[in-house]
Amino acid sequence: MQAANFADMLANKLVVVIDVDAPVGVALNAAALLGVGLGSHVSELVGEDSRDGSDGDHPGICVHPIPVLKADAVRLRELREAAAARDGVAVHDINQVARTSRTYEQYLATMSGTKEEDLEYTGLAIYGPRPAVDSLTGALALYR
Repeated sequence: MQAANFADMLANKLVVVIDVDAPVGVALNAAALLGVGLGSHVSELVGEDSRDGSDGDHPGICVHPIPVLKADAVRLRELREAAAARDGVAVHDINQVARTSRTYEQYLATMSGTKEEDLEYTGLAIYGPRPAVDSLTGALALYR
């Protein structure tokens, strides 16, 4: 692991929080979408490419362990609001508009006409300074 990525791993933390009531397929899809979204905005999350013992190449993967936690819909909303208010904390969300849109254009159009208080969150990815992320998510149980 590159030294910069190791230092980032110690200083920062990444968690995914999924709605406890989401069906398994919806939960898995939300987690995947959150990872892609956050990874595209925070370049230090992805480590260097690797090479296996047979000289095969493998693209870099996330340098952080990613605990997947669970929360109910009310707690997801509170958590998103609290995380967004913290300096240095990035929060990505998946909501019902994303889940029900057939195209990205439909998603953008529907989101532009949807008030924040009408969004129902399926999942969040939260990344930032370890103490801040721990204080936001430390009481949440693992998603099992």
